[in-house]
Amino acid sequence: MDVLIIEDEKIAAEKLERLLLEIDQSIHVIAKLESIKKSVNWLMKNQVDLIFLDIQLSDGISFSIFNQIQTNTPIIFTTAYDQYAIKAFELNSIAYLLKPIRVKDLEASLQKFKTLKSTYTIDFDQLLKQIQGKEHDYKKRFIIQIGEKLSKIEVSEVAYFYVFEKAVYLKLFRGNAFPVDYSLEKLEELLNPNEFFRINRKFLINIKSISKMTAMSRNRVKIELTPPPDNNSDTIVSIERSSSFRKWLDR
Repeated sequence: MDVLIIEDEKIAAEKLERLLLEIDQSIHVIAKLESIKKSVNWLMKNQVDLIFLDIQLSDGISFSIFNQIQTNTPIIFTTAYDQYAIKAFELNSIAYLLKPIRVKDLEASLQKFKTLKSTYTIDFDQLLKQIQGKEHDYKKRFIIQIGEKLSKIEVSEVAYFYVFEKAVYLKLFRGNAFPVDYSLEKLEELLNPNEFFRINRKFLINIKSISKMTAMSRNRVKIELTPPPDNNSDTIVSIERSSSFRKWLDR
């Protein structure tokens, strides 16, 4: 099977190719492209069996590729922080992968492609409208129980969420910390992605909690948070999330 990867993060593209080959050695990644312009030029002259398409490329929303050319090639979408797009894909019966890509999700998407063995009819204009214009009812508050007492905490009061000894806590800007009954993965779905970003396996941060950032090797970023975390916790943006983190800051 010939595959095209359209992804502007080099590390993410290489990881996806590696995972594909681990799952099925018969897969041949013909090309890895990082922009709308290069993708349009390539697809005018070449054809593949399956396309993995990142939604947000360095030069715009990737759907515009198909405003310039026509293709019946099945597409599996990938997305880093556009949580709100997932519902749009579900409504249109399109496979998608949420970064960082997990092997089991990739296997399921490939199995769906092989089972259907038919081309997708995708209305890119409608998808774009759904993603850009859909109203979202993000979580606004948490109810915290301490003993028999219940307290209401507004999301705007939360500086960040973090994992400690397999439990998840929220940390308020005023310094208090409380356990919550959600995983970081679930919180990513519930919270506004314009305000919160998961920087690594242990931290999901509010953009307003960032007090200082320092560039490190391999494109990583060290973040100082307010209030500072306890126990000298790791607040370095993981390599896989660094590019998406910079896009998130620059929105």
